[in-house]
Amino acid sequence: MYVTQLNGSHNQQVKAKPEQVASTFLEKTSSGQAKAEIYETRPLSPPSLSLSRKPNEKELIELELASEIEDSIDVGKETEDEKHAGISTTSAGFALAPGPFDLPSFLITSIGTGLASCAANSINQFFEVPFDSNMNRTKNRPLVCGQISPLLAVSFATCCAVPGAVILTCGVNPLTGALGLLNIFLYTCCYTPLKRISIANTRVRTVVGAIPPVIGWTAATGSLDAGAFLLGGILYSWLFPHFNALSWGLREDYSRGGYCMMSVTHPGLCRRAALRHCLALLALSVAAPVLDITTRTFPVIALPINAYISYLGFRFYVDADRRSWRRLFFCSLWHLPLLLLLMLTCKQERGAGTRGPLPAERAGTPTAPFRLLPGERAVVILDPEKRNCWV
Repeated sequence: MYVTQLNGSHNQQVKAKPEQVASTFLEKTSSGQAKAEIYETRPLSPPSLSLSRKPNEKELIELELASEIEDSIDVGKETEDEKHAGISTTSAGFALAPGPFDLPSFLITSIGTGLASCAANSINQFFEVPFDSNMNRTKNRPLVCGQISPLLAVSFATCCAVPGAVILTCGVNPLTGALGLLNIFLYTCCYTPLKRISIANTRVRTVVGAIPPVIGWTAATGSLDAGAFLLGGILYSWLFPHFNALSWGLREDYSRGGYCMMSVTHPGLCRRAALRHCLALLALSVAAPVLDITTRTFPVIALPINAYISYLGFRFYVDADRRSWRRLFFCSLWHLPLLLLLMLTCKQERGAGTRGPLPAERAGTPTAPFRLLPGERAVVILDPEKRNCWV
């Protein structure tokens, strides 16, 4: 230590001793070694971090995949997937209806149904912008991200709804047009607001999904009969395991968005409903030949896939874990197309039936509608005045 005098004031300065310099050097050296050790151990930290992060990243990826697949029909609602699902089931209903296949009517029906579906989904997303922004599944939608304006979305919905209804009403028949308008109304004015109020929204959504095959049937026949209701019932029952399984995997997302879904508020009912409607598909398949829509072989060849989805519905009811809901959901994706394809394969041919020849005593008297067996003939006499048909 030494003292110097500068400008009349004493300043005390400390001068490091040699051994202190050495100690400082050692400190620097030790700190350098520590840094070296840190540098040497750094390459080991990323793998450990990545190992700890892998499960979370994998779950996020699977959640995103499930979110992208959900609206091929959803409790959810992506426009493109919904449009394709509606058109495909409408096509199935048209093809399964009795009578010859009319290609122009089929194309008009498909176009009208697609426009109605686009309108319903656009209006739905317009109303749900504040809530979709809170969900991982819907936060990247164009309206939420501001890629398109609300005015443009409403204009697009109007430009789809009006031509769609006109095409179905004037190009097909008024009954089909009324069903198209009913579907738009149920989706936008009933299903959308109910999602934040009651679990009844799932039932309304299944009704909306069951109407497209009925539209196809009425477009081909012009009437609502047992076949139309059977197809609607098959879609109605199929949608419960499909939606309930998917919504089970997205419970946190729905809860964060403030939606009153069955999987969030009534988890037990969610699993029971999925199982019940899986079993209902077995009964509906048996009813198809009874209603003369398919041959008697259809329930037999459809039994394996119906039994399999029922088994998965039972596992979902019992386990209610990630594996069970994913298996049930992905099974539903191929179950419905395969079931409808089997129905088309076993479709009852026009004019075929199980009735024998009419009794002789009924000849010359008014008869109820009947089918002739192959090779049979009938003499039909029309009475224009009384508008009766005599056989």
